[in-house]
Amino acid sequence: MSRNIAPSLLAADFACLQRDIELVNKSEAGFLHLDIMDGLFVPNISFGVPVIKAVKKHARKPLDVHLMIVQPERYLAKFREAGADWLTVHVEACQHLHRTVQEIRELGMKAGVSLNPHTPVSSLEEIIPYVDLVLIMSVNPGFGGQKFIDTSFKKIRKTKALIQESGSKALIEVDGGVDMGNASRLFDAGVDILVAGTTVFGSDDPVKMIRDLMMAGVK
Repeated sequence: MSRNIAPSLLAADFACLQRDIELVNKSEAGFLHLDIMDGLFVPNISFGVPVIKAVKKHARKPLDVHLMIVQPERYLAKFREAGADWLTVHVEACQHLHRTVQEIRELGMKAGVSLNPHTPVSSLEEIIPYVDLVLIMSVNPGFGGQKFIDTSFKKIRKTKALIQESGSKALIEVDGGVDMGNASRLFDAGVDILVAGTTVFGSDDPVKMIRDLMMAGVK
């Protein structure tokens, strides 16, 4: 089982974005997580291609870009050009999911699919052999700082079982309400990557918090 942390820049200080990116660069985090919201698929607007381009200039970690937008297939090439290394789309937002995943990989990115809290793991059965990442939303997407939905543990275990049964090599990522109180249980349930925003950037020492999250429960 792998353990990794992807600090979410949604919780960073946008007046000091380069500083916060460099904090992550110095840390043991494996990725920088960027949430793209359009105000339609989720009830919030975040940032888009220009910000990703700016982040890419300073980041020394792969950019893990999560598209919470309608019709994401329209923008895949633009996000690749902006610097995305991993690109995740929502099952709920893609009419032709297999085609979208295929195009992401053809563009040279790792392809991820994400499930909202209400979406069953069974919706992944036909796509799981073709993806590199499954992102389980453990809050209703749109805003940072929400409370973790406890039924996510069951969903994670189901996802892990599906991956193993299908022979897929997909990693499991979880986003929403991740903190020191649940990090160890999440890793134990089968998660490979924890997305943490407020927990990291709201701490006094983000670099140490990333390390603490990664080592949660390790004796």
